[in-house]
Amino acid sequence: MTNRTSPSSEALFAPRLSIEQVEEGDQLAPKFDERGLIACVTTDAASGEVLMLGYMNREALQKTIQTGEAHYWSRSRQVLWHKGATSGLVQAVEELRIDDDQDAVWLRVRVAGSGASCHVGYRSCFYRRVAVGAGQAQPGALMFTEAEKTFDPGRVYGDAPNPTLL
Repeated sequence: MTNRTSPSSEALFAPRLSIEQVEEGDQLAPKFDERGLIACVTTDAASGEVLMLGYMNREALQKTIQTGEAHYWSRSRQVLWHKGATSGLVQAVEELRIDDDQDAVWLRVRVAGSGASCHVGYRSCFYRRVAVGAGQAQPGALMFTEAEKTFDPGRVYGDAPNPTLL
C-alpha cells in the first residue's frame, strides 16, 4: 500500500519548483524533513512570549490551516495531536507564518482557559533559563522563570502517560 497524501493536502501545498517560487512566491510549499516533519514555534499573540516548540507533519499543518486551531505531530507518542483536546487549553491561531525557505512555521495563538501551553502545568514550555557566561556562579544551572504552575497536570491528565521520554 502506498502512503499517499490526501487530495485536499495536495491542493493546499504547492510542489517546490524553484528557489524563487519558495522564497518570493505566493504559494505555500512547505519543506518537511526526512521524518516528514516541520518545526513550529508557537508564541502568545498578545505578549509575544514563546510558549512552545512543536513539530507538524503534513496532516497537522493542513488541519491547523483548515480549523484555525493548532495541531501538532507528537514525536514521542507518534500521533496527531490537537493541542488542548484533553486539557481544554486549545490554541486558537491568530496568525500562521512560514519562514523564508518554508521549512519552519511560526504560530501566534490565543490559549483558552488558564493560558497555559505546557503539559507540566506552566504557561510556557520554556519555564527555566540556563545560566550562561563566565560571570555566572554556576554556568549551566537551571533557574525557574515561572513561580508557579497555572494548572495541576495530575488533575487535568489523570493516568495518561507522560509524553516526556528519557
